[in-house]
Amino acid sequence: MIVVDVAADLNAEDQTGYVWAFLDEARDPSIITPGALVVAGDADAAAVAVVVDMVAHPNGTVVHLDILPGHVDDYLALAKRVHSMA
Repeated sequence: MIVVDVAADLNAEDQTGYVWAFLDEARDPSIITPGALVVAGDADAAAVAVVVDMVAHPNGTVVHLDILPGHVDDYLALAKRVHSMA
């Protein structure tokens, strides 16, 4: 099972063209910072994303996410490969 860092509808883009989520939907808001790689989505659909920015909104802080191609497992394999080289 994949644990997401921030809950998001991966099909919901706003006027910026990025997927958006609310910061208070994050498992650990401290890791949600511009430039961070995170897992976004839900238990049924998850993806690796880059946090583009965070914008104050009347309903809370909006996090814009740039969804990266491929499956989360592809990135896990990369991380394991890089880690084993260290």
